[in-house]
Amino acid sequence: MQRFFDQSRSVTATLTEQSALFISLIRWTVLAIGVGTLVGFSTYCFVTLLSWSVAKGATFPYLIFALPITLVLVVVFVRKLAPDAEGHGTERIIDAVHNASGRMKLRVVPVKILATVATIAGGGSAGKEGPAAQIGAALASGLASILRLNDRDRRKLVVCGISAGFAAVFGTPVAGAIFGVEVLFLGQLLYDVLVPSFIAGITAYQIAASLGVTYWSQTITDIPPLESGYVIQLVLTGIVFGFVTVLFIETVRGFKRLLPKLWPNYIARAAIGGLLLIGISIVFSPNVLGLGTGHLEFIFEGEPASTFDWLGKILATAITLESGGSGGVVTPIFFIGATFGSFWASIIGANAVTMAALGTTSVLSGAANTPIAASMMAIEMFGPKIGPYAAGCAMVSFIMTGHRSIYPSQVLSASKSDSLHSPLNRTLETSTTDLTDSAQQSLNLSIPFRCGCGNS
Repeated sequence: MQRFFDQSRSVTATLTEQSALFISLIRWTVLAIGVGTLVGFSTYCFVTLLSWSVAKGATFPYLIFALPITLVLVVVFVRKLAPDAEGHGTERIIDAVHNASGRMKLRVVPVKILATVATIAGGGSAGKEGPAAQIGAALASGLASILRLNDRDRRKLVVCGISAGFAAVFGTPVAGAIFGVEVLFLGQLLYDVLVPSFIAGITAYQIAASLGVTYWSQTITDIPPLESGYVIQLVLTGIVFGFVTVLFIETVRGFKRLLPKLWPNYIARAAIGGLLLIGISIVFSPNVLGLGTGHLEFIFEGEPASTFDWLGKILATAITLESGGSGGVVTPIFFIGATFGSFWASIIGANAVTMAALGTTSVLSGAANTPIAASMMAIEMFGPKIGPYAAGCAMVSFIMTGHRSIYPSQVLSASKSDSLHSPLNRTLETSTTDLTDSAQQSLNLSIPFRCGCGNS
């Protein structure tokens, strides 16, 4: 009889557990679809306005010489109406999730859209994924406020907003879902929010695509067999991409420290930044300004990249974002990786298009510390055949970047190597600072938050 009661209790406990998980899954499916719908529509509006503005700007070839005025107007507009819209977007979201329970102001949405459009159409070097992710996160935070969700659920919904924005702007729903759960921490994946992130990403992607957003992709098939000699070449290539990534991150950091010291007044800083961008376009090429996606398409059609286009893009992006411009960093990362990859191919005698594709996702992997999302993005953008090669290069680049990130608010949850001794569960901005052993022992090792979708 006792055995019968024990079995009954076990069955009851199992049914209770499965019922709770089922209810949680249905709840988060509904919430994720809601976020995805909002973000898909907002991304369509943003991308459509951006494309129209860039096309209009292209009809005025001398618009670039108005960059100092453009950046001044952008920085004044942002600082007066929504200071959180300044910079490259994704960094603001990570900081909000870790330090403000995911709370974001809705007025960031229109300000971020207009500021980014003005920056890019005017000639500033920036991307579109950061604004899309920040817009998605702000809308998700606003939805959480309307539904009166607690702080834990708000954070998870904001993560869904990140994934949805990334997926909708690039047309990569799987990579977008993984990016949202991978980018907050270095060394930790938020598995419990992976399902709603994927649902939000695929919903946003479908909504944006159905409304008319078009996505670029190119299947790459000219890939050598994965033999030992080619593996060594891939590892070497990943190492070189890692060095390029470090140069990009440190250049952005350097300008972030240097420009305010040289020009403390933010209006003067924006004006000087615009003048520097004009100079960079003359020294390198006008291709390094703006989104640069048109030039990327030529690269993937086999046109060789200029030797130093990647370096010009690094400088132009760092100056644009740190002098007051608004926009993302992933599209510039694509440009840097692709142009350097094409140049690197000419040195080692490899296929230029293949190396450009590997550079695109390898530099993203190292800069954002998202090797899994970058590997999946390679498959979604360039076809499944490139998967093993892209993953190998991306992971090597990820290791070579060390505890650096283009998003300094990322939290270090696990070291990349036993050779690196940085305090865990601190932001990458602080954990890369030299600390004494005694200071490391006194650190509070509690993780800022952990999602718990299954416990909701």
